[in-house]
Amino acid sequence: MTVQAADRIPTEFDAYWDRAQSPAVQRLRNAVRRVAGFDLLPDDEHLMQLAHGYYDADPVAEAFVDEVYLARGSQEGRRLLDRAIEHGVHAVPDATASMVRLFEEFEQDPVWLDLAEVERGARAFRRFGPSVFSFAGVETLLAYTENSVVQPLLLTGEYAGNTALKRFMETARFWIDVSEPGGLASGSPGRATAMRVRVMHVFIRRHLSEHEDWDADAWGVPISQSDALTTLLAGCFTPGLAMHLLGYRSTGDDMRAMMHFWRYVGHLMGVQPRWYPQTLREATQVMAAVLLKKTNGALADGAELIESYPRAFTPKLGTPWRKRVRDEVNYRVQLGYTRYFLPGPFYRRYTMPNPWPWALLVGLQVPVNLPVDLLAHRVPAVARAQDRYARWRRATWFANEMGNQQAEFKAVEQFRRRGLAVVR
Repeated sequence: MTVQAADRIPTEFDAYWDRAQSPAVQRLRNAVRRVAGFDLLPDDEHLMQLAHGYYDADPVAEAFVDEVYLARGSQEGRRLLDRAIEHGVHAVPDATASMVRLFEEFEQDPVWLDLAEVERGARAFRRFGPSVFSFAGVETLLAYTENSVVQPLLLTGEYAGNTALKRFMETARFWIDVSEPGGLASGSPGRATAMRVRVMHVFIRRHLSEHEDWDADAWGVPISQSDALTTLLAGCFTPGLAMHLLGYRSTGDDMRAMMHFWRYVGHLMGVQPRWYPQTLREATQVMAAVLLKKTNGALADGAELIESYPRAFTPKLGTPWRKRVRDEVNYRVQLGYTRYFLPGPFYRRYTMPNPWPWALLVGLQVPVNLPVDLLAHRVPAVARAQDRYARWRRATWFANEMGNQQAEFKAVEQFRRRGLAVVR
């Protein structure tokens, strides 16, 4: 996408330039050049695309939300959306022009798409089983110090307090749906979920953009293309590296396939940034730039979300004893993951449960995962068995947490102001 003169840069991005020129970062860049042969930070053109992307949204889906959800009501909008997802947009007799355009884009494969690479990436992702969900939940906590990430969640109130577990499990349901074999094929649950999440995001964006506590000059637009891009890379690039700590050995080809898989998931969700990294080198540059721009401007606001996460898994009173035992074990497992992957100073900054000795037990997976994963890379029969077992683990983990409840992916219609509910 061509950068226009009217493009803006959020003021919180200003921290990037100061830090990029600091002696410590310059030393690190020089070391990376000598060892790896590339600059740790993106060139000026790609950097500007990332910076301007904080004001990019999803105009195609937003037109549909404005014309249907906001004009006719959310119940009618959801009814039309569900019908179009299940039967095709041409089965909706009163489909608006914006709805037709949305589904035409949704059904049109992008020119860069390689379906074989998508399936390989999905398989590489799901072999981690539910462990990658626990890592992703913990990884997100590190982003809860940034306003552009925290404020959409804080103002909806959907990732704090008693709602934290429900929303996290809905996200896990999304991860499961899209990464199942054929999960993004036409008519699949994963593809349907991608569209529902896309509409949910733009509905929230539309409301939050008008919220009196949203600072567009500092943060950009809610759920921007650049924030969404970072989220996609957090689902493939960083797990590909971090899951080595649990014994998984993702190759460069595995990680590139996961990047391609999540790029397609993002495309279906309306995440179509000006620049999507094509290589591991470019992915490294994006994540390095995002880390340098961090202002930690939401340390206080993010505390509610951070502290709600581990407590969301606390066993509930009144459950049957078998489930209570499973919940007690799972709660301690989640505490272990949280401390295992979070830096000590970060964990101690907040009022968090005591993670010991559970954090020590997480690493005990390595002697099991490592030989199996290495063998799976060489023996197709082992890879198939690993895949079946990982899928079974994901399904049983989700069923234990959610029971018969189904993920709804419904847009929030109440927003908060400094902790108070505000109906919009």
